[in-house]
Amino acid sequence: MLVGLGVPDDAAVLRINRTTAVVSTLDFFAPVVDDPFEYGAIAAANAMSDVFAMGGEVVLALNIAAFPQDLPPGVQTEILRGGAAKVSEAGGVVAGGHTVWDAEPKYGMSVLGLVHPNRILTKSALRPGDILYLTKPLGTGTLLSAAKQDRAEDAWIGSATESMLRLNRHASHLVRESRLRAATDVSGFGLLGHLWEMLTRSGVAAQVEAEKVPLLPGARNCSSLGIETGGGQRNRSWVGENAAITAAVDSTVSALLFDPQTSGGLLFGCPERRAPALEAAFTHDEEPLWRIGNVYAGDPRIVVR
Repeated sequence: MLVGLGVPDDAAVLRINRTTAVVSTLDFFAPVVDDPFEYGAIAAANAMSDVFAMGGEVVLALNIAAFPQDLPPGVQTEILRGGAAKVSEAGGVVAGGHTVWDAEPKYGMSVLGLVHPNRILTKSALRPGDILYLTKPLGTGTLLSAAKQDRAEDAWIGSATESMLRLNRHASHLVRESRLRAATDVSGFGLLGHLWEMLTRSGVAAQVEAEKVPLLPGARNCSSLGIETGGGQRNRSWVGENAAITAAVDSTVSALLFDPQTSGGLLFGCPERRAPALEAAFTHDEEPLWRIGNVYAGDPRIVVR
């Protein structure tokens, strides 16, 4: 076992031989959008993201579903079809799964990936001098909450849905090709929660430039209305005083730094000497990338300014 319960990460990694290790993860949740096909595809993208965050490639997935007995069969089919389509896009296959009855629909996947044992990306590999990068804008949690309250514009939800549907696969390729080692994906703990995990496991500190953090269209608008998720509040309490947010940071932005993400982007570190080549590669392949901060020596701590 190369990555397991000893130092928890995004997925478990078991070495099979000198050149192959298995990456295993599982994730599922209740609907986040109304369209069943998109819901299934987002859930699949979210589950597979852990494999990409470890530097792996998806090869196999199994469905995990809980459906109400009165849910129309056509809706169930569309959810499963959306998941299968997204796994196919990632180069993997779906081989069945398991379904139970439940009052609320829930769907996700158990995902199996492969990675070279010497090319694993982990949360514990940040080093002083690394530049911090993010590959997707923040705000899905706040926007989805706003949608439930009928306070979000359709265009905002459309942008959030497009972001959640986008795979982290090629971004992971570019990170691996740049010979980087430290990465995670931003999901339920929000940007600062997942960064805090990386810092505690790497034994370093970090500074985040709040205005350089990308936000989804409408996310700041919704945050300014006081829309905040319970998960975001829990994330803020969990990180607590370990995140020093200066007075210059707008409160609407600071709230979004704790916003729980569904199928969020990759957060990773890159040594400064490799940054120009990395940024050039992302630009060449038209993959979004934002430089949001840096890592420095010191006890684990986040400074947001």
